[in-house]
Amino acid sequence: QVCAQLCRRPCYCPWVPPRCPRGSPLVLDGCGCCKICARRLGEPCDFLHVCDQSQGLVCDYSSASAGTGGTCNFEDDEEGCEVNGRVYRDGEVFQPSCKIQCHCLDGGFNCIPLCQEDVRLPTPDCPYPRRVEIPGKCCPEWICEAQDQHLLRDARAVSALLPYPCQEWGTEWSACSATCGLGFATRVSNQNRYCRLETQRRLCMVTPCPALPAAFPAVS
Repeated sequence: QVCAQLCRRPCYCPWVPPRCPRGSPLVLDGCGCCKICARRLGEPCDFLHVCDQSQGLVCDYSSASAGTGGTCNFEDDEEGCEVNGRVYRDGEVFQPSCKIQCHCLDGGFNCIPLCQEDVRLPTPDCPYPRRVEIPGKCCPEWICEAQDQHLLRDARAVSALLPYPCQEWGTEWSACSATCGLGFATRVSNQNRYCRLETQRRLCMVTPCPALPAAFPAVS
């Protein structure tokens, strides 16, 4: 009955199909007549304007008043995540980019980096390491810069007083090297005039060392 009331035969559809937002595919309307943009999670829907079934969505009329449309929701009321216009099911693992991997959980999502954030310190065989983006590769890699290039870059940095913004980066200070008395803690940081990673040290003292017991003279 609904189909007979809303669906006209023959079909009259626009020559040019609609341009859909990202994550909304072209599908046939409820009459199986014209192509429309599928409705996404939380968007209004009705008999004609159908939800994206490829994402497991159906038109939910449970909270709608009589005579009005519904809202696109998961068929089994399962919570999901919407990222960049795409809906992921609860428990699904996905990668919004090659650098991170995410896990949809209870309506939210947690992400972990896939690129290692390691720190390479200068060594005799690589005195001037530098991290660069490699064409065709997702994660940046460390390269060993030649000494003359390194000195030239330093000279430019000093003469121009770092014209580019230096994004501060550093590890946490390590534990004190001594359990009592003076020791030192270390960290790796670029908070210096050249914005270059270096190992830094500072003095520390957890607690004063206890006094040595006094030597008593031998009793004859």
